[in-house]
Amino acid sequence: MSSCIDVQYVTKSYGKTVALNDVSFSIPCGERYALLGPNGAGKSTTLRLLVGLLKPDTGTIKIDGHEPFSAQAKSILGYLPEDASPYRTLSVRENLEYIAALRKVSDVKGVTDRFLDWLSLREYERAKVGKLSRGNMQKLSIALALIHSPKIVLLDEPLNYLDIPTQENVFKMLKSMDSTQIVSTHIMSIATRLTDKVLMIARGRIVWNGTIDALKAMEVGDESIESVVARLMTDAR
Repeated sequence: MSSCIDVQYVTKSYGKTVALNDVSFSIPCGERYALLGPNGAGKSTTLRLLVGLLKPDTGTIKIDGHEPFSAQAKSILGYLPEDASPYRTLSVRENLEYIAALRKVSDVKGVTDRFLDWLSLREYERAKVGKLSRGNMQKLSIALALIHSPKIVLLDEPLNYLDIPTQENVFKMLKSMDSTQIVSTHIMSIATRLTDKVLMIARGRIVWNGTIDALKAMEVGDESIESVVARLMTDAR
């Protein structure tokens, strides 16, 4: 199976602070991975490097064989940053139609209408984004990341601020997509529902790479999978 994401020997620093240290991993096309790690571990930096918002100090990154900042890579990527902020002076519909047009979606109005309904945004379609609740802004941000049916989806804490019915809609939407996915999250239950495999990062290094079933097999006695993850992260420090 070919790799849609290939990261080799990547290091990234901010001044004297090393965010990622000699990180390597490959994700085959069609696989769904959770990116787990404590605060400050390097998860968001990893996603920003994959979408070409940052460049590595050393090492190489390929997105379906292309450089992350290339037009080819950007056309197949869908990215949701943590605390995303759509265009605040535009309405919900205007945001969706604008990004759909930029992404060269063939049926801009039809796709916009589907996302308005899927994420229960129809009643807010004329509202300016700056007047939305944080939860509705997150719904819109998810729609903007997925509106062009990207081949590769990168999501940073996608369920932040969402109510339970919307979370269920997002679960169904992501599971139905034929895409390669990385979901960065702090919540193990989200990882187990959305993904099959885990990349665990701590102190800027990959400390574990494997299936969720393999993590569960490491449970001792009545230990939870969350305890296993915490133990692996702690042992890596």
